[in-house]
Amino acid sequence: MSARTKARSKVKAAGTEAVPLQRIRLELARDPEFPDGSREHGYDLIIPLDEDGHVSLAGWKADRDHCRVRRFWGHEAELIGHVVHKPGGTGGIWAFHYDIRSPIEVAHDETGFHFETHLFKPGEYVSIREHDGSLRTFRVQNVVASE
Repeated sequence: MSARTKARSKVKAAGTEAVPLQRIRLELARDPEFPDGSREHGYDLIIPLDEDGHVSLAGWKADRDHCRVRRFWGHEAELIGHVVHKPGGTGGIWAFHYDIRSPIEVAHDETGFHFETHLFKPGEYVSIREHDGSLRTFRVQNVVASE
């Protein structure tokens, strides 16, 4: 039995349904540097979403090792890590921790701005505070079930 299957079995044994992981693509929205936005700058996320399209803390707790992020930024090397949840704010802080592949030293995790209240549905917008401190807006391009 895989670690992912074991984690989902524990959730079901606790009397709650497992929350399915979704693959989400975020692409840079319009900003001063990219007036038309950019398909070459963004993030691919694998996170659990509830039936309304909000990130699920219970789902993340059950399957946190499989919650991943890939940052792609033009011709720069990709950064790959985990989506993590930290204490703070009213609903905690969702962040990207690049602990799998990071060819550069990333001193700070990137944080999602109010991810706990935003919808992850195509056409919606979310903001991320990047490791350099800049706050950028991204458009949800697509959401599909993760294998």
